[in-house]
Amino acid sequence: MTTHRTPFRLVAAIAAGTAAALVMAGCSSGGTASTSSSSKPVDGGSLTYAIANDPITLNPAGTGAGNDTFAITRQLVDSLLWQDPSDGSLKPWLATKYSANDDATAFTFDLRSGVTFSDGTAFDATAVKDTFDDIASAGASSTAAAYFSGYEGTKVVDDDTVEVDFGAPNAAFPNATSSVALGIVAPKTTETPFDDRADGKAVIGTGPFTLQSYTKNTSTILTKRKDYDWGPAARGSGAAHLSKVTFQVVPEASVRTGSLQSGQLDAISSVQPSDVDTLQAQYDLVTRANPGQVFGLTFNQKRPIVSDLVVRKAIAQAVDPKAVRDTALNDLFKVANSVLGSTTPGYADMSSGSDTSSGSAAYDPKAAAAALDDAGWKKGSDGIRSKDGTKLQLKLVWITNFGPNQTSLELIQQELGKVGVGVTLESGTVPQYLANLTSGDWDLSWDNSSRADGDVLRSKFSSSGAQSIGASDTTLDALFTKELSQSSASDRSATFGEIQQRIASQVDFVPVHELTSIIAPATDVHGIAFGADTRLDQLTGAWKDAS
Repeated sequence: MTTHRTPFRLVAAIAAGTAAALVMAGCSSGGTASTSSSSKPVDGGSLTYAIANDPITLNPAGTGAGNDTFAITRQLVDSLLWQDPSDGSLKPWLATKYSANDDATAFTFDLRSGVTFSDGTAFDATAVKDTFDDIASAGASSTAAAYFSGYEGTKVVDDDTVEVDFGAPNAAFPNATSSVALGIVAPKTTETPFDDRADGKAVIGTGPFTLQSYTKNTSTILTKRKDYDWGPAARGSGAAHLSKVTFQVVPEASVRTGSLQSGQLDAISSVQPSDVDTLQAQYDLVTRANPGQVFGLTFNQKRPIVSDLVVRKAIAQAVDPKAVRDTALNDLFKVANSVLGSTTPGYADMSSGSDTSSGSAAYDPKAAAAALDDAGWKKGSDGIRSKDGTKLQLKLVWITNFGPNQTSLELIQQELGKVGVGVTLESGTVPQYLANLTSGDWDLSWDNSSRADGDVLRSKFSSSGAQSIGASDTTLDALFTKELSQSSASDRSATFGEIQQRIASQVDFVPVHELTSIIAPATDVHGIAFGADTRLDQLTGAWKDAS
């Protein structure tokens, strides 16, 4: 390999931007690790970490992956770049630097030397090319395929340099390379058919842990790589302190909490808001607001009723986000004031009175009722409005995966009912929810989407997006095209501000609350942290007090 390097210097930092970390008394915040004792980290020991769901697939780019999947696969694979949770900037990892051409269609990565996969194979440019080609060709089988829209291929310049080319601007790609889904895998992995990797046996990465065993719906056990020495400098590049990590599947939140309190578990994820007060009195919780699209109401503008801006604005004015947050959650969850969460690079405050506010749909149920009256929507004997024989009765779909969702939606249902908007709630599992969306038989959806890049909005709010709401907004489309062509972090942030303003002014979305992820570690566990995506970071810095 070529030995000439310019270590730990980035030529471009496309995804930098303003990011605000949630800080709460009695809790760790942002990407900060759990509180450390006064002693030095201890090497050795085992950690049992409870997750709520089976990982479904241990293929980092496999379909069906969720937060519990990424918690595990993040330990197995490294990424080309690391996104700093403190400010959203991109920093070196497996790549020591990168550059972009002027129109953001070509990206060149200089790779770190001396890195090996867990099977002893050397990490090189060919492995990067094979990984990216593999994801791009997997299509719908990969959750990461969307990152490769317009992908023309990856060129091996030499053993430690690659160039990734696109047929159209894709300034979001460097940020994407920091994700778990684009973690680099070994040749033996890409030689295995993509759909045959779910059990993890063929998944070989350069990460700090290797797979010992996976038992579906029960546990995944990982063991330490003693030779690991190439993590991001800001996080500590050496080998993990822990010898073994067991991810235990514990679906019931109350059981996770009780098992932590009884000493059967060392840490638990997906702490529910109802358990926060109890756990906060005993443990130093690790919390961080999720970046990306906040929880709120999305309109299916392919449906006639909600394609009407008057109706959308009235719905937004009838919903009180603070009342929803205060009823269903607690102060760890911020009231949303934009479609993007406050930890997302490029976030801008869209609330009434802010410098960037559109001022279009602040909470005002009286104005909502008056606007619907003026538009010809008249209340019937049952309290639900109708116009020209069509009732203002809407179908709202959502996933039953987060305890407070039902409380939030029942309150929203009541608030909308007061102004004469009827809402039918239809919940289901993730597959059922996706089937509902695909069918088009819905007017509103309650959802969020976590990603530390404002480009997360493009899939839903651009007319050509994979999950397009059907708005056909040429102004918004032009803004998404613009952000994808901007190699400057500050320019992209400014464009994301315009995108948020446009979505607010057209009321394409009703922001309600941010999602905050919460981990509770036992008192003898230290160093657990969130990454910039507010998913469990690599556990290289985690350790337990000596017993």
